[in-house]
Amino acid sequence: MIQPNGTALLRIRNLQSPLAGPFSFDLAAGECLTISGPSGAGKSLLLRMLCDLDPNTGEALLDGLPRSGMSAPAWRAGVVYQPAEAAWWLPTAGDHFKPAQMARVRELLPQLNLSPSLLAADISRLSTGERQRMALVRSLACKPRVLLLDEPTAALDPAAVAATEQLLQKELAAGLAIILVTHSEAQAQTLGHRSMTMCKRRLTENGTTP
Repeated sequence: MIQPNGTALLRIRNLQSPLAGPFSFDLAAGECLTISGPSGAGKSLLLRMLCDLDPNTGEALLDGLPRSGMSAPAWRAGVVYQPAEAAWWLPTAGDHFKPAQMARVRELLPQLNLSPSLLAADISRLSTGERQRMALVRSLACKPRVLLLDEPTAALDPAAVAATEQLLQKELAAGLAIILVTHSEAQAQTLGHRSMTMCKRRLTENGTTP
């Protein structure tokens, strides 16, 4: 696994809400931080705070620039959150992409074993696994600096899990930073450079993941 460069891309200091925290950590470009813990421990709450979807206090900086000095859309363009069940608000998956993103989309689809024909299919006709992988395409097409993933392979078969992990390893090598919530210890070992455990809405560092 290619190691991150060590320079903090994302800095989090005392991020908290009435429901969880405080959280403080750094994340380097090319680094994957995995977070595990029981359901209800606060993992999704943390991701929602990181992308500023839920009210919170504390400090968050991207490339040294404070979130407080950015508009919400600008921050969320750099720090993209993909929930476990992504929302779809237009009839087809293809409708969710801008024309300028289509070259990137068509590059990503075969890497996730997805047919380009699925872009024109009614979103309701896609399987749960197809929608989950298409959501990852949608997230990566935004070209984020930091990607927040909440159980991105929960609905996938082993072949699709392997394809997803291979793509994420490639993106990490290209400099993408990832925070990955997963219940899979094997996945945490495959993708993670560091691991943390969420318990009672507090994070504990587990040390370096092999």
